[in-house]
Amino acid sequence: MGKPTGFIEINRKEAIEREPSERIHDMNEYKERFSDEDMKEQGARCMDCATPFCHIGMDIDGATSGCPIHNLIPEWNDLVYKGQWKEALRRLEQTNNFPEFTGRVCPAPCEGSCTVAINDPAVAIKNIERAIIDKGFEKGWIKPREVEYRTGKTVAIVGSGPAGLAAADQLNQAGHTVTVYERSDRAGGLLMYGIPNMKLEKDVVTRRVRLLKAEGISFILNTEIGKDISADALRENYDSVILCTGSQKPRDLPIQGRQSKGIHFAMDYLTESTESLLNDNTEPEITAKGKDVIVIGGGDTGADCVATAMRQGAKSVNQFAINPQLPLKRTEDNLWPAFPKVYSLEYAHKEAKEVFGEDIRQHAIQTKAFITDGQDGVQALYTVDMEKQKNDKGLFVYDEKKGTEEVWPAQLVIIAIGFEGTESPLLDQFGISSTKGRIDAEYGDFSTNIEGVFAAGDARRGQSLIVWAINEGREVACSVDEYLQGVTSLPTVQTV
Repeated sequence: MGKPTGFIEINRKEAIEREPSERIHDMNEYKERFSDEDMKEQGARCMDCATPFCHIGMDIDGATSGCPIHNLIPEWNDLVYKGQWKEALRRLEQTNNFPEFTGRVCPAPCEGSCTVAINDPAVAIKNIERAIIDKGFEKGWIKPREVEYRTGKTVAIVGSGPAGLAAADQLNQAGHTVTVYERSDRAGGLLMYGIPNMKLEKDVVTRRVRLLKAEGISFILNTEIGKDISADALRENYDSVILCTGSQKPRDLPIQGRQSKGIHFAMDYLTESTESLLNDNTEPEITAKGKDVIVIGGGDTGADCVATAMRQGAKSVNQFAINPQLPLKRTEDNLWPAFPKVYSLEYAHKEAKEVFGEDIRQHAIQTKAFITDGQDGVQALYTVDMEKQKNDKGLFVYDEKKGTEEVWPAQLVIIAIGFEGTESPLLDQFGISSTKGRIDAEYGDFSTNIEGVFAAGDARRGQSLIVWAINEGREVACSVDEYLQGVTSLPTVQTV
């Protein structure tokens, strides 16, 4: 695959990014495309490695390694190297319904398990993927596909995130009549409102939704199942129902002062920011303008909140993480092909460093209390440093370090410490059984305890990656197709 000696002769090129000092003044995407010639060179770095670990798609030590949708990565790398872009697109579309999404926002576990990455920087898989799909749209190669035969069976999908859209796409191509219900005013789920515009511009999402509509999928927006339409009515009107509602119940931080004004969940903050952008740049109610901002939570969602606060004109920004700072290189217990748990500066942190002159992340720190200003508004955070160590049972625990107490000014606090699971009112209406916020439905089967009702994505699996959502959307489509027809003609993720 690629040029036999390409990985020796050619260095990896990182994605082209607009300068942090420039991009913090707008909400446009911060990454730009490589030239075709650069992409050809980067594709040439793909080794003929016999066993390509880049698409193994499995969990190692609690993190995903390789591509869960088993993208045919070496094949389309080779085709890009040879300049055969249209054929590369066809290979990419065999496994991935939405490469324009994954090529922008997936954390690329494929690159962590790339064979080149054992000793050198990985092949630029994610950038090549994006280049292929973007060229496909630009050249007009991607057009609505005509469904030649309709089965007469109907499917309702609740939720229009990547899992719901992938399931809808697959089932529509199988000939079923598919209707997607979304409680927001725009389709896309977290793709639309949970991921900021600078990572995924919203016309990219609406372009795909328009394509799905043109292929025959119906979208009903501003409609909440269990409120606007009962679960019973949905089951009566459709032959099957798929719940792809995501894991949207945020994990809270119930400590002293939590009731103070100015403390918000990350999704509320990000959603309102995107809504204001899409509604003619109206001023959002939750804004960081002129405020000291603290984001609690060290993950990608927290970084997105940092980037958003920067663009809103925050006075200062800090991001708190309970975990210690990651090492600069892989440790002995994090060897290839596991996902590399190493220190890096995300786009938001690069921007903050440009403005404030340092990495704004605070590691191994715990918030003990919110301090109010005497008028019910948050004024500061009271914290203590933490030390991670093993207890007498060999388990890692966090202990407070005496004498490290500190007070941090903050008039806006964003809680971004993850999600507890799917929201329960909908499940109660259906009578769906769940465990710790996750719908009880076995992977590979996806059926719930209610006849004809299936579940997939974060609602079933818990908070996860976009590629796992697409994986589950494709797989649940196979199960529903077999339920409706007695047999399925859809390809499973495992056998593409």
